[in-house]
Amino acid sequence: MVADPILFRDLAYVFVAAMLGGGLAWLARQPLILGYVAGGLLVSPWTPGPSVSDVHTFELFAEIGVVLLMFSIGIEFSLKDLMRVKWVALGGGPLGILLSTGLGLGVGVFLGWGALQGAVVGMVVSVASTMVLARLLIDRGELHSQHGRVMIGITLVEDLAVVALIVLIPMLGALHAERLLAMGAALLTAAAILVPFFYLASRIVPPFLGRVARTRNDELFLLVALAIALGAAALTQAAGLSFALGAFLAGLLINQSDYAHETLARLLSIRDAFVALFFVTVGALIDPRVIVANVSLLAALVGLIVLGKWVIWTAVALLFGQPLWTALLVGVGLTQIGEFSFILVQVARQAGHIGAEVYNATLAASLVTILLNAALVRFVPRWIGRARLAHAPAPVWGLRSGKALSGHVVLCGFGRVGSAIGEALETFGVPYVVIETDPDVVKSLRARGVPAVFGDAAQRIILAAAQAEHAALVILTVPETDRARLAVRRVRALNPTIPILARAHDLAGRDRLAEEGAAEAIQPELETATTLIRHALERLSLPRDRVLAYLNRYRGAMESVDAGGEIPGAALPRLHEVTLRGGSLVDQSLREAHVRERFGVTVVAVTRANGETVLHPTADTVLRAGDRLRLFGLSQQIDALLAGSEVLIG
Repeated sequence: MVADPILFRDLAYVFVAAMLGGGLAWLARQPLILGYVAGGLLVSPWTPGPSVSDVHTFELFAEIGVVLLMFSIGIEFSLKDLMRVKWVALGGGPLGILLSTGLGLGVGVFLGWGALQGAVVGMVVSVASTMVLARLLIDRGELHSQHGRVMIGITLVEDLAVVALIVLIPMLGALHAERLLAMGAALLTAAAILVPFFYLASRIVPPFLGRVARTRNDELFLLVALAIALGAAALTQAAGLSFALGAFLAGLLINQSDYAHETLARLLSIRDAFVALFFVTVGALIDPRVIVANVSLLAALVGLIVLGKWVIWTAVALLFGQPLWTALLVGVGLTQIGEFSFILVQVARQAGHIGAEVYNATLAASLVTILLNAALVRFVPRWIGRARLAHAPAPVWGLRSGKALSGHVVLCGFGRVGSAIGEALETFGVPYVVIETDPDVVKSLRARGVPAVFGDAAQRIILAAAQAEHAALVILTVPETDRARLAVRRVRALNPTIPILARAHDLAGRDRLAEEGAAEAIQPELETATTLIRHALERLSLPRDRVLAYLNRYRGAMESVDAGGEIPGAALPRLHEVTLRGGSLVDQSLREAHVRERFGVTVVAVTRANGETVLHPTADTVLRAGDRLRLFGLSQQIDALLAGSEVLIG
């Protein structure tokens, strides 16, 4: 099989254009998608210089980007996020889309369009870019301001509405009786296929992902995620619906599992590559000659998006009880169109509802409005008085419980060292969130009421899910130095000032962690646990006498000797010995038994029936009938272990 050299040359053109355009956009502090589309113009068949020979081929590649984008939106979509601004988002979002559609219809009549074309253009421009908006708000530190919450809530509803519009737009235009009957039959057929499939899939996918997660194989996890996304897209397309709808529904399936954050983290890189290809392809499809010949059309669309949407969304925000200054900022923030408008305008073009001039003008209008929107969002708050804005911090989204945390500890890794630190934090009543790659550990922690996020702490999205940017302290117990270094770098990007304590195996590793920004890196294993506990509790300003007493007790337990340091009235862990005569722990390894995760108790020594003593047993140590266990934990935790495991004491 001989590869087509033209295809690879064109592919090189596309990614070089994405690199150049994205790099220039980054230097100019503009959204990357703006650079990607501009890069596409450089390799367009209608502009001088190198150009792709077959844009249609890359349109097919770009559709993979649409699938991955919609899949990731489904994974990230959360009804709990909408509930924070539920009335203005759930009520105002659809109302704003309807008003925008009506405005497009009116502008179309004024410009001499048909009613269908005007309504379709109104739908296309009704949705703002969530990516562009979020980036601007993050850069200005306003993501969690009142107007930031309202805008993000509205764009989430718009993202969901895109799924419905993708299905609806192709069906417009031929609504006579026979066509309506045919559409109804097609929808019923699709429902008959998809409803039972996705019902069964919701029962199969989460446990299947759990099995894949237990392999600890990143490549396999990514392949399974891609298979789910592309398979669902193919199924909905075969059922007569949009492939983007299937990808979105597949994302919702993943969203309901414990592996949503990890799936998204694994998917982001390949998604971003294909999304870049999509936007470059969009740029390559723009014909500048058509835009120059229809400058008045471009001006009308820009006016519709900037002025029309500003009036609509300001009015909607006021209608739903937002203060005037918040409503004005909401209106300003939504005066742009982006990635989903690109998708909708392609759907409309393929359905024959719009011509080439409207298609090209819409794509050009997106570039102009993103630039104008960036300037407006930067300067308008100064004009209307930022002192009038609500600066109260909003809850951070991420943990599946939806509970906002602040001043907590993010504990990355819950192995031998991490579980010891968790024990100390529980003793002093310090809230903490665990990030762990073992799904069974995460499940056990959650069953015990400890917030836990499944995933790799070296991934930014996983740290954000644990709300690391609002934590008082981050503790890294992961043994791999490279992963720890990357995690430190990611934490520093989220919060440049937060203290980070890390674990290192040697001096070289400690130095590398310090270079990345770790406040302290401690080694070896026992000293790591002891020192991390001491520094963590001191940074949390807990009573020094209790801290020292706890450390004395902990070190004594690790060395299997009794230690004093009791403070009257203070609840500290204790050493306790039991002999296994039966129960659920017999013939299980410590990894399988999950003693620390389920009960918060540490097994510091195992004495066999033949007198052999195993100090600091590993996770692979198997417990046998007749073993004498030396346990370290709070009294109530040890009591729970004895009751929950049906341990028989000899």
